[in-house]
Amino acid sequence: MSDVHRIQSLARRVFWDRIGSTRMLIMLPILVLFLPGMAWGFSDPNIVLPGGHQPDQPMEVMFYASLGVVFGATMCGVLLAFDGVSRDRASGVFELRLAQPMPRTHQAIALMLGMWQAIFIPVAVLSLVSVAIIRWRLGEWASVWDVMIYLTATALILFWYVVFTLLASSRTKDQGTAIAFGIGMWFLFTFLWALFTTMVAYASGVAIGEQNDAQWIALEGSLDLLSPNGVYHHLLETRIPEIERGVPAWQSWTMAVIWTLIPSSFFVRRMNTLQP
Repeated sequence: MSDVHRIQSLARRVFWDRIGSTRMLIMLPILVLFLPGMAWGFSDPNIVLPGGHQPDQPMEVMFYASLGVVFGATMCGVLLAFDGVSRDRASGVFELRLAQPMPRTHQAIALMLGMWQAIFIPVAVLSLVSVAIIRWRLGEWASVWDVMIYLTATALILFWYVVFTLLASSRTKDQGTAIAFGIGMWFLFTFLWALFTTMVAYASGVAIGEQNDAQWIALEGSLDLLSPNGVYHHLLETRIPEIERGVPAWQSWTMAVIWTLIPSSFFVRRMNTLQP
């Protein structure tokens, strides 16, 4: 069996272990509420958003409904992967895994892929359901390219959060500490990042929260490249010409590659040096 097949085989075992878990059954109603539920709400023909804006294009609705991914799907990814390493270390299973004739690097890659697939596949299915809901409510299909960009960006942000959580899990044998690290990281990028942006704007003398201020828009757009949630929204914005925050598409995709490679390499390195 080749190395690729071994990685795929282990990733499948991790996937089926997580996708069939009680934890996933509990999270599915949350995902349904946050994904198709938000698509239903934002595609209401009578909805009027702050500022008097009324989304009337499928990609616009998908962009606003992506809040369900940021708040719901990423949290589910954290809850799914928080004990990906710590549980095996605490139970002694990790020593047995290391005794297998498979390099640690391959085990780390398989663990990342299996955990990511376990959260992304349900989210992808519900996202396609959301696209169908938007079609039914607006009477117009999103373009194939819009859907591909949406699914790609969603796959990336879920992968980032899974890797962050696995990295935190590899730092401790205690599952309580692992989930605290994971949720703390999620809370930082989801809620506290706005505070960080505000502090930088204040220190720079930029008017805070002025949506018509070019300086504020440019500063917010630049700082969002340092946040996985911000990069996710930048990727979606590449399909919405009406949104212009001064960040070219190539910068958004470059940061997406960086957010993918650097944490992954840290996790692989950590697994190679980890002691049972």
